[in-house]
Amino acid sequence: MLDKYLPRIEFDSYEDFKANYTVNIPDDFNFGYDVVDGWAAADPDKPALVWCDDCGGERSFTFGDISAQSNRAANMLRKLGVSKGDAVMLILRRRFEYWFVVTALHKLGAVAIPASLQLTSKDIDYRVQAAGIKTLICVDDGFVLEQVRQSAFDGVKIIVNGERDGWLSLDRELEGMPDTLERVPTKSDDLMLMYFTSGTTGMPKMVRHTFEHPLGHIVTAKYWQRVQNGRLHMSVSDSGWAKFGWGKIYGQWLCGAVIFAYDMDKFVPKLLLEKLERYKVTTFCAPPTMYRFMLQEDLTRYDLSGITHCCNAGEPLNPEVYRQFRELTGLRLTEGFGQSESSVMLANFEWFEPRPGSMGKPSPLYDIDLVGADGKTCPAGVEGEIVIRGFGDEAHPCGLFYGYHNDPAYNARVISGGVYYTGDVAWRDDDGYYWFVGRNDDVIKCSGYRIGPFEVESALVEHPDVVECAVTAAPDPVRGQVVKASVILRAGVTGTPELVKELQNHVKKLTAPYKYPRIIEFVTELPKTVSGKIKRKQIREADECAAPPPPAAPPAEGVK
Repeated sequence: MLDKYLPRIEFDSYEDFKANYTVNIPDDFNFGYDVVDGWAAADPDKPALVWCDDCGGERSFTFGDISAQSNRAANMLRKLGVSKGDAVMLILRRRFEYWFVVTALHKLGAVAIPASLQLTSKDIDYRVQAAGIKTLICVDDGFVLEQVRQSAFDGVKIIVNGERDGWLSLDRELEGMPDTLERVPTKSDDLMLMYFTSGTTGMPKMVRHTFEHPLGHIVTAKYWQRVQNGRLHMSVSDSGWAKFGWGKIYGQWLCGAVIFAYDMDKFVPKLLLEKLERYKVTTFCAPPTMYRFMLQEDLTRYDLSGITHCCNAGEPLNPEVYRQFRELTGLRLTEGFGQSESSVMLANFEWFEPRPGSMGKPSPLYDIDLVGADGKTCPAGVEGEIVIRGFGDEAHPCGLFYGYHNDPAYNARVISGGVYYTGDVAWRDDDGYYWFVGRNDDVIKCSGYRIGPFEVESALVEHPDVVECAVTAAPDPVRGQVVKASVILRAGVTGTPELVKELQNHVKKLTAPYKYPRIIEFVTELPKTVSGKIKRKQIREADECAAPPPPAAPPAEGVK
């Protein structure tokens, strides 16, 4: 399969990979026909998907199955009025039906809009109006259905794995539908997919991806996640966010890997570890938070010898987590970085040794740079904003988005002169490794210093009593801002003034002393987006609302 799209597949070094990796993009590339149906035609019995849940459910599907079921779904959706260019929102958690339906939408040339089951009625209304959604396909979940009921949505509603009044049943609607489909003409630059961003700094934006986007994820799957043809790969992600596209369908099926989908009710480290052991998952990817909680378990009780490679994305990886996981499993965690707007931008690839805490080096798909406020390239060791050059030109990077839907003002703000400004701040060392600092809005300015939250968070989680934390700026009448840490402690540990002092001294020993958190608040949970990212903005805004007014200025001389 890969040789249809890559002139070269194997490379001798990172330098060779960076200089010579290219992708052939057919003018009419369509993932549904060319990849799913392509595998089915070559070998209909080739395994494609293994699915399980917390209730004992288990299903396996071949590419022949996925091809036939997606054709049935496409015929059903077309009968219900869905056609090329129509927007369809999917709230399907990790149900196996997602793969049928999204493949069907791709085949029809419709626009798939994945969404999380944590959306409220307000969130649904916002998305429906912003994207012009007329069809909604949802899992049979009480919370989801109630939010839809309270929303203003009045289009076609299809329920998966259940039956409810006012909803069409997917299973019933599929009955009798033909499993063949005449190819619907699409172009590689037609709109295929829109993600709503995670909304860490404002209302979510609609990220536009075209039919060429899956080809950008070959780098994600083969060269970063290192998936293997015919072997199980697991990325922990809900279908409602972009990491699902990164790790549970596009690049993986292009590489012939088998997707392992665990439809968990909620994240329980013990249960996840049991699944990794039982199904002998070969390659694994999860957010750093999950690794942190998995390390709270006794990993020596689980046989994880089937895993050959682990990676992480979604939030920066703390070096202490890297160290502990390698010590217990022998596996290196290879960090990757990207956005809903892209495939993997930076990663630790196979040709060089990972450096704990580093995002690695640039993907060959992207011309990446770090620029300062003056727009000039930052030298090694100097923080700058991550940018991608070549946006919108003839060699527009394969995998990169094509702007934000119906938002010209925001497009103008982040895209200028063929450069996409990511809003993420990093620095680069002398050997070309990139190190994450934080979102532009998250960088703390205290007494003339710029402090990135990640470095302070990494220091805190090295303390044995800290499981997770978020570092933010808190208002201060003298310094303007000070460093605040919201800390989750391990079970059985109580936050005390003595522990506050201990944690502050701990950070002073591991970082420059001025970076220590002057405020430490012990919490039981951190506010997060539906994709699991910490909402530091929410913490900052709560502190700003609670802050006392600044002291009155002293009267001018001579005034009483």
